[in-house]
Amino acid sequence: MPVELALNAGISVGECPLWAADENALYFTDIAGTTMNAFYPQSATHKQWQMPERLCCFALREKGGFVAAMGSGFAFLDLLAGVTDYITKIEPDLPDNRLNDGRCDRQGRFWAGTMHEPRSRFDGVLYRLDEDLSHRAMAADVMVSNGLAFSPDGTIMYWSDSRNSKIFRFDFDPKTGEISNRRIFFETTLEQGRPDGATVDAEGYYWSACYLGGRVLRIAPDGTLDREILMPVKNITMVCFGGEQLDTLYITTGKEGLSPTELRNSPLAGALFVTDPGVKGILDPKFKG
Repeated sequence: MPVELALNAGISVGECPLWAADENALYFTDIAGTTMNAFYPQSATHKQWQMPERLCCFALREKGGFVAAMGSGFAFLDLLAGVTDYITKIEPDLPDNRLNDGRCDRQGRFWAGTMHEPRSRFDGVLYRLDEDLSHRAMAADVMVSNGLAFSPDGTIMYWSDSRNSKIFRFDFDPKTGEISNRRIFFETTLEQGRPDGATVDAEGYYWSACYLGGRVLRIAPDGTLDREILMPVKNITMVCFGGEQLDTLYITTGKEGLSPTELRNSPLAGALFVTDPGVKGILDPKFKG
């Protein structure tokens, strides 16, 4: 499957690509660069907004703007006004932890998990932010919370621990937002890399970006590997369906931590890539709060 360069703009850790259908734009964050970014495919233009701290993941909000997991807590973002309005801090007593990957479920609740930055303890916790802006810990015992995605019918939730190469599957109650029956869905090999950000397509297959593995995996609902997309760079961070028909796959990458030699050998590290996956995705819901 051919992969093409969409944008090379000096991004350090591209993450959380999100298609905004109303704007025909792909939003994504540079976590290490502390910026929000927007890419407009029709004009191939790129906009960037500086954030007050690391912007780790986000979702569109029904009331306008974005809900976000900043490094230190949940917040609302108004890019036009340049305002970051914090809702609540998360784990302020754990200075080695920060929020990481997340997204909305099909009912418009926002989920995001924490990670242990030194990557030496299983301190990562998954939180749910509800419409009334209350939050609750829902799952725990991972080192790097990642790979959050929901099945098309909203009855299955996926969640990964990147550092330990495991993707988990939960039963999900769409009405209550409760999760149960945690089990291992897929484990990546050393060659495949670590399961980073992910999404689910309209057929219910799980797409996992593989950090250190230079590839994207498409995994069937029964946990069998369907295909691999080999990438021209090593650190693949997340995938997202976009375009007017949601039939284009956007792929973010990172260059943080690469040696000078690796950077010379991989000049496109950190770039945004695009490919035709042959299937369609599902538009991410907006946060109802």
